[in-house]
Amino acid sequence: MEKSQVKWIYISVGFSLAVLIIILYFTINENTLSYLQKINPWFLLLAFLTHVLTMCFWAWRVQKMSGSLGYRIGFFYSLNLVFANLLAAAITPAQTGGEPVRIHELYKANVPIGDATAIVIMERVLDGIALAALAAFAMIVLTEQWKSLGAISQIMVYVTWIFVAGCLFLFYLAIRRPDIIKRVVIRCACFFTKKWDRSRVEELLVRADKEIDNFQQAVVKFVKSAKGGLLWGMLFTLLYWVSEIVTASLILIGLGQPPLFLESFVIQLILAILMMIPLTPGSSGIAEIGATSMYALFIPASIVGIFVVIWRIVLYYFNIALGILSSIIIVRREAKSAEQP
Repeated sequence: MEKSQVKWIYISVGFSLAVLIIILYFTINENTLSYLQKINPWFLLLAFLTHVLTMCFWAWRVQKMSGSLGYRIGFFYSLNLVFANLLAAAITPAQTGGEPVRIHELYKANVPIGDATAIVIMERVLDGIALAALAAFAMIVLTEQWKSLGAISQIMVYVTWIFVAGCLFLFYLAIRRPDIIKRVVIRCACFFTKKWDRSRVEELLVRADKEIDNFQQAVVKFVKSAKGGLLWGMLFTLLYWVSEIVTASLILIGLGQPPLFLESFVIQLILAILMMIPLTPGSSGIAEIGATSMYALFIPASIVGIFVVIWRIVLYYFNIALGILSSIIIVRREAKSAEQP
């Protein structure tokens, strides 16, 4: 593991732990022990297993989308690819560090860089479509649940939907009118990089131009020759997000609390969008504070801090552990291949 990665793990984990300690300090009281006595460890174990199943859905998505382009990738290779992605995602804003890892691992599985990039880009697009659909469902069908979160949370639901819809609109423009996106990028770059060296700005614009072209080519490739991959990808994307959302309810049951399936659906959806915004490495602090503030409306303050700690252990710290394990496997694989003549 590179020193820079280790440094960012320390920063991300350290910030997360600091926020969790503060949350526990303000939520633990004399009633906490009585709630802890009601813990059902089997449901907490089920939460971990459900999260692993979530990663399996992701692995199947990668496998099916790669297969639709004519590349055969084993399930366990795909699963290890997903685990490796988790470590980089956990220490980078908006979890963007995972994309290069997935592209690299697909390339190592004999998928050309162009097609590997197309697969990874389309994964992000499918995530956006799935989140937009789930957000629309929450706003139309689960009206009482998202209104019960209060005025601020209601605004967050609208902001969430607008954010996702805006991203999808940008995706559409990048496909149909890439020239418009390129002009917008140039104007934004000129505005935000006034103090940069000219060579650095030009390098940024060239890279942005290339990425926009890569995105358009990726969509065209799937629409023309791999529609089946998109259908499978969409199915496993929906299963991924539903499974990830249900995990929180399983933790609540394990703590002797009502599952709050519908309320948790809305809360987890908002958190998923917030964690995609590049604010902190691995969304450390953002996830903990957001979860505490919203779940405190439905479960006793005495147990909400414990819930958030376990939730982050399952969905964040466990991811880091899986990522480190996967990185060790990859390093050993690379070492063996280097030894071969």
